[in-house]
Amino acid sequence: MTLSSSAYVHDGLHGRMRLWAMTAITLSILLSILDYSSANIALPVMARDLGVSPARSIWIVNAYQFASLVTLLPFSSLGGRIGYARMCQIGTIVFLVASVLCAVASSLAFMMFARALQGIGGACIMSVNLALVRLVYPTAELGKGIGLNGLMIGLGVAMGPSLGAFILAIANWHWIFWINIPLGGMALVLGMMALPKTQHYTNSFDFFHALLTVAGLGLLVIGLNICAHGQRILLGSALLCGGCGLIFLLWGRQNKADFPLFPADLLSLPVMLQASSVAILSFIASNFFLISISFILQDNFARSAVVSGLLITAWPIGVVLASPISGRLADRFSSTLLASFGLLVMACGFACLWSRPLTADNLSIAASIFLAGTGSGLFQPPNNRIIMSSAPKGREGGASGVVSLSRLSGQTLGATAVALVYRLYAGHAAQTCLAMATTIAFVASMASFYRSRQK
Repeated sequence: MTLSSSAYVHDGLHGRMRLWAMTAITLSILLSILDYSSANIALPVMARDLGVSPARSIWIVNAYQFASLVTLLPFSSLGGRIGYARMCQIGTIVFLVASVLCAVASSLAFMMFARALQGIGGACIMSVNLALVRLVYPTAELGKGIGLNGLMIGLGVAMGPSLGAFILAIANWHWIFWINIPLGGMALVLGMMALPKTQHYTNSFDFFHALLTVAGLGLLVIGLNICAHGQRILLGSALLCGGCGLIFLLWGRQNKADFPLFPADLLSLPVMLQASSVAILSFIASNFFLISISFILQDNFARSAVVSGLLITAWPIGVVLASPISGRLADRFSSTLLASFGLLVMACGFACLWSRPLTADNLSIAASIFLAGTGSGLFQPPNNRIIMSSAPKGREGGASGVVSLSRLSGQTLGATAVALVYRLYAGHAAQTCLAMATTIAFVASMASFYRSRQK
């Protein structure tokens, strides 16, 4: 079933090898996150250039997110078959090819295809990145590596809009995709040289269950979107039921497998299921905030688009500053308590912004957003450490898939819920979204604290 146990010694890398390996991993992460966040700001320009309405241009974003979500678990399992390092390198190559196709796209249909291909490449990278981090760092220092991983994600989110705006100021939108080539090339070369090759390997890849996973998650996402937009509710409900049925079937068939593609074995572990559930709640809360914040700042607080963009930057700055600190603390103190505290700080940040009067100054608004971002940065590394350290040897890929699936599931559910709120409460949707973000973050914090009391 696996290589001999002597072939797998989890003591991490040291010295320059660790430095080069983590550089390769973080460059790959930055590649996928930076492109996603920088392309979003160019949507209006792309829509005009491709001759489509703003509403249809959203599919340029949705195609990427949908492809990433439905392929994440199969690629995580495939990484256990062919090697996590090789999976990451394949993902980088696919992402680079797709970037070229995005840069030369001249129609929405072709752009959607290229963005979906980019999403597949991004899923290859994200499905195994934490598994690689676990191989690079020994268990005693795992939080440090996960904190660095969170730092790069925060940097990608923070730099993306600014980079996209800068490129649009000096060139056309095509260069948002062309700049991926040198960055991805560096990640690929370093990955081939430095990424660790030693791991457990599974004997086979279950194509049938991979197709079931893609179909089940795909039906759930499409059904949710149809229902949230109030279009053909019966069809959306039927798709939701079909997706739930396939996931239920997968859970039953994969729960007894030695190396399941769908991580039923990992999610059957109480600590893994609780950490994943709390993570999903945190990303739902974050998406309620991140999607509505531009409308709140421009419509409620009467800030310009430029000032709003600067104020929103306080969120990723908080994430960037808090993530490495939280990661190091997670190696010394209770990860569960740290994660709970981070969620509470995030909820307080949302509540502070929600309670600001319409005459609030920029400093107090930015401070509230910064506090919420700091809470997010404090939460993610220790919670991800719980998931990764709870996985048995040989299931690093599955655990990495659980982390990324929790993030994408929370983002997808959050985006769907925001669409529903805007449909039902059009007059005061932004404030409702902020109230929902506050409530869900607080509930997630209490659930996490309850988890710590059970230990």
